[in-house]
Amino acid sequence: MNKSGAAAPEAAARRASRGRRRGSPDTRAQILAVARGRFLADGYAKVTLRSIAAEANVDAALISYFFGSKKGLFGAVLGLLANPPDVLAAALPGDPATLPERVLRAMLGTWDDPERGGQLVFMVRAATQDAELMGLLRDVVGREMIDRIAEHVGGPDARHRAGAVGAQLAGVIFGRYILAVEPLASMTADEIIAALAPGLRAVLYRRTRPAVRRTM
Repeated sequence: MNKSGAAAPEAAARRASRGRRRGSPDTRAQILAVARGRFLADGYAKVTLRSIAAEANVDAALISYFFGSKKGLFGAVLGLLANPPDVLAAALPGDPATLPERVLRAMLGTWDDPERGGQLVFMVRAATQDAELMGLLRDVVGREMIDRIAEHVGGPDARHRAGAVGAQLAGVIFGRYILAVEPLASMTADEIIAALAPGLRAVLYRRTRPAVRRTM
């Protein structure tokens, strides 16, 4: 330390060189490589942005800068151009009466798109051949899609109702895009929405029946 009490320039330089790495052309790729390994090893729910940042030796804020959120990072790890949880989140706000139409239109618009939908089809087909990836996707669908629908609609048995809706949406995806079952595969988006929206609405907003009093 010099007479003024300031640290020597060499010591200051050493301190500046330590700590988390800042953004660089290779940082994003390093974060993705670490995230992929952690997601597959630990599952979506247990992985945190802080744990990924620590392993990648970067600041957690840098991950948010590159990917926006944990869902965004997951989507980037899978190489998706459209991340299904984000597509769903954008469709939820609005009139509750037209929620099924909004969700169906957002889903069909994404999967029907040749570029984005092609990536999603690849992801699903890969998951059917990879038990770890299938488990990871199941975790994300449960936490980021079914739970989010349940929280949005609320009420008794909200998660059961949201799960029933999720099952119907999954059926559309597999029937239309993976198996190409007719006539589902060649129906227009408007035709599918008209056919399915009333049933989804009935499931989402069904009321529990009041208890029947028995008289003696």
